[in-house]
Amino acid sequence: MSESLYLSGWRYRAVVLSVVGSALAYLGFSLWGGWHAVSNAVGEVGVIGIALALLLSSVNYGLRFLRWQTYLRVLGHPVPWKPSLTVYLAGFALTTTPGKAGEALRGVLLKRWGVPYPQSFAAFVSERLSDLFAVVLLTLFGLSLYPQAQPMIVVGISLVVIGLLVLSQRRLLDRLAAAIPSHGGKLIGLLRHLIQVLIAAQRCHRLSLLVGVTALSVVAWSAEALAFHWILNWMGADIELTFAVFVYALAMLAGAISFMPGGLGGAEAVMVGLLVWKGMSSADAIAATVLIRLATLWFAVGIGAVMLFKLKSDHAPDPDTAGHTSK
Repeated sequence: MSESLYLSGWRYRAVVLSVVGSALAYLGFSLWGGWHAVSNAVGEVGVIGIALALLLSSVNYGLRFLRWQTYLRVLGHPVPWKPSLTVYLAGFALTTTPGKAGEALRGVLLKRWGVPYPQSFAAFVSERLSDLFAVVLLTLFGLSLYPQAQPMIVVGISLVVIGLLVLSQRRLLDRLAAAIPSHGGKLIGLLRHLIQVLIAAQRCHRLSLLVGVTALSVVAWSAEALAFHWILNWMGADIELTFAVFVYALAMLAGAISFMPGGLGGAEAVMVGLLVWKGMSSADAIAATVLIRLATLWFAVGIGAVMLFKLKSDHAPDPDTAGHTSK
């Protein structure tokens, strides 16, 4: 399947509809909170504050891209950083798909660089597990401040442990791969590809690599949590850094567990609920939540949409060539 084919027709329209639908849902959430409160929050944070929040989000994307390049290199596919960065950012256009699964589009876009689908999907799976591990670690810093979050954190820890245990069973995965017939129906083919992805992902989770990649992920998500803390302070909320990091990490964990598009709904509910519990008014809590999500999630979606459009334009068939081919 060529990139131009994938980025055109109903698939491209599906991408646009997904983003537009999520944006409309978020618009409804903002209206529920009241545009007046949101506009006041924007005024309190100011242009410099918003710019700093976007800068910290960019730090998050940059560090995660370094992690992505590390995974590709470990998998034996050191893609040049410029095209790889464009492809990586383009994947953000599909962040608002359930479980961020649409970001696996990168696998299609990297095909022209000789990266097989199982390898790129292995990098994608490794990313999701690394993100989950990082936000779970960040929630532990403030668990004592809000013990009621323990069940959700236990679920997150359990998912990470299960993921790491599965990826540690190399011999079992090799035996399963050998036992699966080379021919069969779609289900057999899907199972064979899944095992191939897990075997490849196992290479991304060696202990020597896991420590450094996890540290990178924690710093990346801490950057956005710091932006959240600054926004709260600029709005006049007396909330300490530890609690702000905890709230942001727990919200990201809730969004990941919910498997809702971009974590929409689950992440916002946790943020608003904990900020109100901490003493903020509901209007201010919603405004702060809207601001940080615009500066993180929707900033990423916007960048991704631009990069995806760029890739679609770059790989659009030349009219003259297309006409000549049709003859």
